[in-house]
Amino acid sequence: MTQLNASSAPRTALFHQAFALRSRRWLAGAGLAALALAGGIALVGPARLIAQIEGERGIAPVVATGDIEVNGVEVEATGKTGTEARDAGWHQAYEKAWAQVHGPAMGGSALESLVSSVVVEQEQIGPHRYHARLGIVFDRGRAGAYLSDNGAAVRRSAPMLLVPVLYSGGVAQVYEVRGPWQRAWAQFRTGASAIDYVRPNGGGGDSLLLNAGQPSRRSRLWWRDILDQFGASDVLLAEARLERQWPGGPVNASFTARFGPDNQALGSFTLTAPDEAGVPAMLAQAVQRCDQIYTDALNRGQLRPDPTLSLEHPQIDPGLARLIAMGRAAEAQAAAAAAQAAAAFDPLTGAAVPSAPPPEARPEARPSAAAVGVVLQFPTPDARSVDGALAAVRAIGGVQSASIASIALGGSSVMRVNYGGNPADFAAALKAHGWQVSGSGAALRIRR
Repeated sequence: MTQLNASSAPRTALFHQAFALRSRRWLAGAGLAALALAGGIALVGPARLIAQIEGERGIAPVVATGDIEVNGVEVEATGKTGTEARDAGWHQAYEKAWAQVHGPAMGGSALESLVSSVVVEQEQIGPHRYHARLGIVFDRGRAGAYLSDNGAAVRRSAPMLLVPVLYSGGVAQVYEVRGPWQRAWAQFRTGASAIDYVRPNGGGGDSLLLNAGQPSRRSRLWWRDILDQFGASDVLLAEARLERQWPGGPVNASFTARFGPDNQALGSFTLTAPDEAGVPAMLAQAVQRCDQIYTDALNRGQLRPDPTLSLEHPQIDPGLARLIAMGRAAEAQAAAAAAQAAAAFDPLTGAAVPSAPPPEARPEARPSAAAVGVVLQFPTPDARSVDGALAAVRAIGGVQSASIASIALGGSSVMRVNYGGNPADFAAALKAHGWQVSGSGAALRIRR
């Protein structure tokens, strides 16, 4: 695919600007990538882990602009020469693309002045004939006055991290190799879309942070760290499954557009390519339809960022909240059963006389002393242990706040706690809740 630009200087500046922004995001994510690298080396060894990140894996996405783009315009024209036929075909493509965005009638030269570039998807040039499939890009600054709101995305979503998962030949992949599904999303021009896609290029540590197993993870803490590295508010999971009937035969594909850390399905559809050569065109069409599903979900209000993923105002994981509520309800039932079992019998009448009702459960009083900062080091074999330890510490009376300072899956993570009392009382409270505590002062190490 080639692209001929009418104005290359502004696009070159835009490319460098986007490249600089992506570089800053990569530098910001170097810490988490290094953390994953260190944990992986400890588990599987350096040779196997380096094999997961070396080589050319990712595909850099095209620069997103605000221009109005119309892709897949089929044209066929004739002329005295091949060049004349090509010029006639391009003008025919301008008119067809302009009609698709509901533009008013315009002359040939005036319409040509609105075109900023032409994307040649496929073309065949003969001595007197021209057949092609083209993409026409209209400059929004010049064409916007004629289109009003037509062809423009009135509403934009929050930044959404895109994870394209491909199942082909029984193998799931994201950035492990240069796959056709990731290529289709990298070539998708997002300027006219209502979705603010954040598309990693898949190189370096991206293949470790975002893999085919990531959509099955539910840990909000893990997702918060990943989204923070890429500057996103939530995640979109685009899933594609390819099934080949026989070598050189049709390729059936099913696609599912998913959203959020809970992997919520928003819509699905199926497509078929006549042979292997038609797979790229089928995937490009699937990207367009997935984008439409996400846009429809945005208009219905379903694409709101999950509040449990917010770094500024984090909320407890809903799953953990339900477990805590179930545990408190079970404790209340056990206390009620114990009170009934302790009922006494009247020696004169023989009737059971219940004991005095237990006092109403009251919230544990928090010490009024000034809060002190305590650093806790605790083992984290997996992501679930991080959530569990954080929820357990927050449930201790007197704890005013608790947050994760650093995560080391397979090793020891660090938590910062503000406690309304002295560190010795906090250590005693941890022991009362079943923790084994070592260390002294404001630096403690805990484990079950």
